[in-house]
Order: sequence, then structure tokens, then C-alpha cells
Amino acid sequence: MKVYCVIPTYNEEAFIAQTLNSLVQQTVVPDKIVVVNDNSTDRTADIIADFEKKHVNISQVFNQSENKHLPGSKVLRAFNKGFETLDDSFDIIVKLDADLILPTNYFERIIETFNKDNRIGMVGGFAYIEKNNEWILESLTDKDHIRGAFKAYRKECFLEIGGLKPAMGWDTVDELLCRFYNWQIITLPDLKVKHLKPTGATYDQSARYKQGEAFYRLGYGFWITAIASLKLALRKQKPLLFIDYLKGFFKAKNNKTSLLVTAEQAKFIRTYRWKKMKEKLF
Repeated sequence: MKVYCVIPTYNEEAFIAQTLNSLVQQTVVPDKIVVVNDNSTDRTADIIADFEKKHVNISQVFNQSENKHLPGSKVLRAFNKGFETLDDSFDIIVKLDADLILPTNYFERIIETFNKDNRIGMVGGFAYIEKNNEWILESLTDKDHIRGAFKAYRKECFLEIGGLKPAMGWDTVDELLCRFYNWQIITLPDLKVKHLKPTGATYDQSARYKQGEAFYRLGYGFWITAIASLKLALRKQKPLLFIDYLKGFFKAKNNKTSLLVTAEQAKFIRTYRWKKMKEKLF
């Protein structure tokens, strides 16, 4: 299976070399790796250029966007810019962050898994962060969710869900749409990805409001949003984030912000979310 990777990057001189090294040392090396330099102001471009000279499968694309890092929109616009430069002969498309170290068999295992069933639409491992000189699970999400930092999509699934939406919540809506179209999502606990920079390290308060907006745009409704907000705030060990999330939700509702999904998809999402919550309670 042909594997293409797109890596949006902004000011990642501290990490991008480690990420690219982990890619070129894979047991199965991706056929194409596009690194989208999204208006970096540090040495990111030079580091990517060094890899580009040595590896024919690596290319650098330049994108111009605002420097402020709002989750979802900036990263996904850069991803889409990189995706547009690729041909359509891939079987698997992978969105990666620029601050990861992948296990050497990452793509080998991904391909093996996709080959088991042609209805498997998404595959990924688990994120680990360094704490007290140990690599521990970055447990911000459920075990059946693939982190947005390293998502692999079967081409047919990627196209059916309409690609990736440049908005916060993209890495939830993609999985919900996968389920809506009856694709399977597989997580592989043995694939331990080292996440070098903690999630949300550069987010400010406006970005936290965006989380509540994302819940609204997913069609969650108030009660699912409230439960999801509380759960996420507690997982991050910052209970007051719950208030920011709800403020973001009501701001989006009052502004009649457009949803990321259709009315039919939103209904499916609410039913699915309630079902998952009931399964955990009973």
C-alpha cells in the first residue's frame, strides 16, 4: 500500500529533525513526506531543507498564515495546502505533527492493520509524554480515539468523510463521520508514539473558548457538551476550563455558528455519544 504523509509545522526547530529521523528510519518508509512550513520564523526551513537534499521522498511546501496558534484551523489549513500538492495514487494518507518520534515499525503495523479488513478506515497508536524521566500515556482521550497528531486514513474513507475540516474539533468529527459511514477505527496500543511537546502548551484563552465552539459545531447540544467539557477539564487537571468551554459553546450558539456536520449526521452523533456514555455507566 502506498503511504503519503503531510506534516504541518510552525517554529519546530527543536523537534522537526527528530520527527523526520523517525520517519526515514522506518521499517516501511512512507512513499512521500510533505512538510508544510507554515510561516516559521526560526530555523525550521533550513532543517527541512537538509532532509530534502538527502531523501527524495521528502519535500517542503511553504504556507503563509497568521502566527497565532489557534487549534485546528491553522494546522488543518496547512495540512490541506500540503495535501493539494500530492497526486491521488496513495492508498493511505497520514496527518502527522512535527513534534513526534514514531516507533520504527509504525507504518509497517499500520499497513498490516489496513490489510486485515477493507472496512477499516482509520488506524493509529497512542501518545506518550515524558514525565520524571519516564514516558507515560498522555491520557486526554478515550482508548478508542486516535489522536490528531498521528492519524492514518484509508483513501476511500478519507474521501467519503470529505477530508479534514479546518476547525477545532476536526479530529473528533472525522471519527464520528467514519462511524456514520460505517467505517471501523482501530487503535494499536503497541504503537507508542513519543509526543515531545504537551498538547495545548501554546493555547491561550481564546483557544480554550474554541473547544466549546467545537462541541457546538459537532451538534452535541448542551447536555453532551456539559458532560464532555467537565470530563476534558478534569482530565487536564484544570477544572476551571469547564467554564471556558461552556462560554465558547454559548457564544457559538448565540452567533448561530454553522455546524461541521449535517442535521442527519448531528442526530447520529448525539445518539452515538449518549450510547457511549450509557455503556460506561452500566
